[in-house]
Amino acid sequence: MQNKAIVHVIEDDDAVRDSLAFLLMSAGIEAQTHESAAVFLGRFSQASIGCIVTDIRMPEISGIDLLKRVKELDPALPVIVITGHGDVPLAVEAMKLGAADFFEKPFDDDTLIAAIRVALDRNRNRDQEEAKIAELRTRIASLSTREREVLEGLVAGNPNKTIAYDLGISHRTVEVYRANVMTKMRAATLSDLVRMALLTGSLPESP
Repeated sequence: MQNKAIVHVIEDDDAVRDSLAFLLMSAGIEAQTHESAAVFLGRFSQASIGCIVTDIRMPEISGIDLLKRVKELDPALPVIVITGHGDVPLAVEAMKLGAADFFEKPFDDDTLIAAIRVALDRNRNRDQEEAKIAELRTRIASLSTREREVLEGLVAGNPNKTIAYDLGISHRTVEVYRANVMTKMRAATLSDLVRMALLTGSLPESP
């Protein structure tokens, strides 16, 4: 699970960078500032990521190049770009590369804050989903080898009789293992169990 979401402000203009940080903190949003894309990438840590707000035009590594790098590091990480007047073509390019939103200077403070909150909520939901998947993987790891084999049979859509034949065990034994699997995975129904297994990506899907 990630730590508290932080908005990373990447802007080479000191005054604009400080102004953005003050705006975010005034809105109760935690912010960290970085004077360049290179500095941010050197500090990059998924444990402290929530959202990125970056200028599109910066020396060394531009906002476009930063967006490309970020999408390689974490494709789902929201990036909001800020453009200067007349930089709409760059903003369009950024959106095509996966930017969450763009704002042209001078931008409306409330509109920017609203967009950042949407991006943070999206990322927070992703954190919750990742935590759920991690918990499901822990449950799968708690299964014995035979229980996992029965689970794989169930995910493949096989009835107990077929699973018993494939594993060389009795139908009754499969029922016992199946009940154990349902209990350990905390699944109420077979469909719940199959959905849990497929969500983790650790078992083969039905052909």
